[in-house]
Amino acid sequence: MYRVHTRKISIGNVTIGGGSAVVVQSMTNTRTEDIAGTVSQILALERAGCEIIRCAVPTMEAAESLGEIKKQIHIPLVADIHFDYRLAIEAILHGADKIRINPGNIGDESRVKAVVDKAKEYHVPIRVGVNSGSLEKPLIEKYGRVTAEGLAESALDKVHMIERFGYEELVVSIKSSDVLMCVRAHEEIAKKCPYPLHVGITEAGTLLAGNIKSSIGLGLILHQGIGDTIRVSLTGDPVEEIKSAKLILRTLGLRKGGIEVVSCPTCGRTKIDLIGLANQVEEMVADIPLDLKVAVMGCVVNGPGEAKEADIGIAGGIGEGLLIKKGEVVKKVKEEELLETLRQELLHWNE
Repeated sequence: MYRVHTRKISIGNVTIGGGSAVVVQSMTNTRTEDIAGTVSQILALERAGCEIIRCAVPTMEAAESLGEIKKQIHIPLVADIHFDYRLAIEAILHGADKIRINPGNIGDESRVKAVVDKAKEYHVPIRVGVNSGSLEKPLIEKYGRVTAEGLAESALDKVHMIERFGYEELVVSIKSSDVLMCVRAHEEIAKKCPYPLHVGITEAGTLLAGNIKSSIGLGLILHQGIGDTIRVSLTGDPVEEIKSAKLILRTLGLRKGGIEVVSCPTCGRTKIDLIGLANQVEEMVADIPLDLKVAVMGCVVNGPGEAKEADIGIAGGIGEGLLIKKGEVVKKVKEEELLETLRQELLHWNE
């Protein structure tokens, strides 16, 4: 897939932009002041495949906690700042690998400059951007309402402000809960912005609604080659954000590796608990480092044919099931042995 070329930016030991692979990130939902709880959540996110993590910094104690958190994790840490510019400076001093600010709510330009000067001193990139809920009144008046053009213009205004202060280590973000507006805003800014773009649908919602809106929005944006790092915003366990982000990237062909599970939707021929079995398979393969497609089929009538494009699959019958490789039945086993049979095949795949 063609990728829109953006400037390469280093965030800790991770590079975004400049043709680098799209990076997956998330945000903790713990109190950052709770160091142990925050570290525990980040380590779980790391295991799921998170590559950059962001923490809210609403207090000075939270900013000061970043240094200890960083000692115990292995991925770059981003400090999320609202309103108080002093928190951004303190976060940089305590080792933040990147800071996220909205210059519009930090205060006057002298305060923004103070943050930029400190970021420049410590070589810490800044993520700047705009949320549709905080678009400046003059731009709403100019366009008559919140629009994609207004969002892009607002983000570029913030970029130009920081450029005037002599700093170009920037990542740009445009967020909206309106999926199609968000898509149009990214199409607009991609024509004018040389910096890496952080892409996401803000306030996307619960696991179901959030996944659907994020998949559509991110899919439309990424398929045009736009976007350098993504977050799927879900109301729930942030580990689910990582699972979804990785699947979106794999579906678009932007990421390889990991086992893809495909399963049939069930019908009247299904004689086993296919829904439960498919969920068990998906959970089982999460930590197996293979690049394969695994099929989970509900009947032995169409199972072999439907599983033809998968590397390996299982199909259930009445009290028994089939192990299938490339559409060919290789073994018949008892129903209760299906899952373990598949697991053993995967664990010994390269032997």
